[in-house]
Amino acid sequence: MPKDIKIMIAMHKPYRAAQDDIYYPVHVGALGKEDFQVKAAHDIMPDSRGDNISAKNPNFCELTGLYYMWKNVSSDYLGLSHYRRYFAQGKNKDKWKMIAGRQAIEKGLQGADVILPQKRNYFIETNYSQYVHAHHEIDLKMTRKIIKKKYPEFLPKYDESMKRTYGHRFNMFVMRRDIADEYCSWLFDILFELERHLDISDYSVNDARVFGFVSERLLDPWIETVGLDYKEMPVVFMEDVNWLKKGGDFLKRKFIGK
Repeated sequence: MPKDIKIMIAMHKPYRAAQDDIYYPVHVGALGKEDFQVKAAHDIMPDSRGDNISAKNPNFCELTGLYYMWKNVSSDYLGLSHYRRYFAQGKNKDKWKMIAGRQAIEKGLQGADVILPQKRNYFIETNYSQYVHAHHEIDLKMTRKIIKKKYPEFLPKYDESMKRTYGHRFNMFVMRRDIADEYCSWLFDILFELERHLDISDYSVNDARVFGFVSERLLDPWIETVGLDYKEMPVVFMEDVNWLKKGGDFLKRKFIGK
């Protein structure tokens, strides 16, 4: 019998979507916005229904969709992808044919608790310094204080992760539902506490997405502290990425500053 897998596609505008039946498009930041439709195996769901934090989307990014799925949609497995980023299988000139479907995801879950994207390596930056050069150091300092106070058992792995040059990014995963429930409870508790203590009134529009950025740095410490087995899958980007420009911006932030 097929597993009940629901992988959210975070979308904020009409865009081509994966067609496999494990993918569920979610309109993130839907509160006060016009509904839109996309061609997919399931109708798009606005993240503004039921128990939701849709209004926080400018600061929480795709996490408003994750919160909606966590609180309102039942499943055996819960996952998160993006309209421009998916887990990938094989190689193909047509990127849309590279998106991991049910068979690939189910295979990935065999013998593993979680599927994560392949690690991203900054080589000349630690996870901490890369964040600080791109955003605000206080974000991570405040996060550490909260973890130390509320979840001290996670602090060693958090500190260890901050010193590495690599980590799992993009807020992408597929987890067994009971594991996802535990993760979301922990994650949103920390982020809501961070929201209460962090003054972002002077942040740029990009830096104001702080809670989405910080959450990317919390997944590894949680996975490692809980002691979960995971498998990695490559990520396919649906739009061309100017890696030369991204690399140049990365070096400018490191040696010149924001």
